[in-house]
Amino acid sequence: MLHLKADPVRLEIFKNLFQFIAEEMGITLQNTAVSVNIKERLDFSCAIFDQKGNLVANAPHIPVHLGSMSESISSLIKAKSNNIKYGDVYLSNNPYNGGTHLPDLTVITPIFNQEKTKIIFYVASRGHHADLGGITPGSMPPHSTILDEEGVLFDNFLLVENGNFREQELLNILLNNPYPARNPNQNIADLKAQIAANYKGVQSLLKMIDHYGLEMVQSYMQFVQDNAEESVRKVIEVLKDGSFIYEMDNGNKIKVSISINKKKCQAKIDFTGTSLQQLNNFNAPSAICKAAVLYVFRTLVKDNIPLNAGCLKPLKIIIPEGSMLNPKYPAAVVAGNVETSQAITDSLYGALGIKAGSQGTMNNFTFGNEKYQYYETICGGSGAGINYHGTDAVQTNMTNSRLTDPEVLEMRFPVVIEEFSIRENSGGKGLFNGGNGVIRKIKFLEEMTAGILSQKRVIPPFGLAGGEDGKTGNNYVKRSNQNLEKLASCATVKMEKGDTFIIETPGGGGYGLSATVNRLLAEVE
Repeated sequence: MLHLKADPVRLEIFKNLFQFIAEEMGITLQNTAVSVNIKERLDFSCAIFDQKGNLVANAPHIPVHLGSMSESISSLIKAKSNNIKYGDVYLSNNPYNGGTHLPDLTVITPIFNQEKTKIIFYVASRGHHADLGGITPGSMPPHSTILDEEGVLFDNFLLVENGNFREQELLNILLNNPYPARNPNQNIADLKAQIAANYKGVQSLLKMIDHYGLEMVQSYMQFVQDNAEESVRKVIEVLKDGSFIYEMDNGNKIKVSISINKKKCQAKIDFTGTSLQQLNNFNAPSAICKAAVLYVFRTLVKDNIPLNAGCLKPLKIIIPEGSMLNPKYPAAVVAGNVETSQAITDSLYGALGIKAGSQGTMNNFTFGNEKYQYYETICGGSGAGINYHGTDAVQTNMTNSRLTDPEVLEMRFPVVIEEFSIRENSGGKGLFNGGNGVIRKIKFLEEMTAGILSQKRVIPPFGLAGGEDGKTGNNYVKRSNQNLEKLASCATVKMEKGDTFIIETPGGGGYGLSATVNRLLAEVE
């Protein structure tokens, strides 16, 4: 093994090369996928990992995926390390082994050395599949209480053996389930696209090895992580202790305390006091909690570094067992990935006093029947910060997916987009204003089941440092006879032909007292 020292120029080159490989993987996945979810909404993530399963680099895809995928690799290594062969590819979505929720399927490909005797790296792609079974079409049931109700479980399943795709074995699992997948052919097509994306990553990494040599590539994989660690330590030096209690619409609470050790440049993030494991589906496996912490501390770094395992080294994370952030099987988790992850992120920003609450939800909207299944997350307002306004109509924090173009959505599904507009004055006012949410109206041309899984319909996104809260969101159904029905944060509803589903997403919180308030206070004094 070469004893190399990190050269700053080469560090920058390798950092960008690793990220570019992950981006290449993402382009391959988008181009070869079949579902609207992956091809149009880009609800997927690709990344490369070292031989221990540590995240090295990623493309700028979905933060909640990227921060948790390394635990899926670690689970595979722990369970199958002695049995993984050249030409094998594995599939997993187990939320208790690094997964997020069941529709997020992770395809893992090991990369072997030239002699095919030893694993030297891993590549992985995680894609959100439009349906994987469960009690409602789209596999995002608002009212699931156990994991089985959310879809089909894969735990380190051998997807490709010695280069051969195990289609029949895959179909057996997809169909022989209490709540089987509704469109297995689409699952198979998208999984083949994920395998192709991984293969692109394998080929690109092997080319790097041919050019630079294995020792140098491995060394710079470590240097990239070391650089990220050092960048986070520099950020910790300027942070202060803080705590925050975050209330959710269903009465759950997330409590976090952050303690800064400036001497050691370390931070302790303690979630003691958070609500216990729930009978609903807002439980978030510990991998999701760690992903949220990783994301927040990466966003505090101004340097252009890839989000990777090095960012976590200066951080001690305490997540009590049996809490809703570290539940025990078979707790339902589908909302933990999408909703609780957003709550964790905002809690951390609140504890650090850095940023007001963003919309605090992904506004998960699903609809479908036996023929059609669709899922989307809907943008809203981001929170204002210490010297900037929030942004209107953006995906915030733990999500980064697109909305399907109206033309594509209306071509692929029997629906019409009646309105998609900025929800004016929904952001909280302040010295810096929160961003505005949106209004989205979808009219149904066939009978279907629709579901909304959301938050911030009761408790508003918080303002900070005197800034006003953002406006809460709303969910409605307007029937064909023009009757308006208000829905709860989480609801399943039967849509008839001519009915319209209306979603008003929350605005972000404001930061600081507004100029008007400051002037009035000055007059009083």
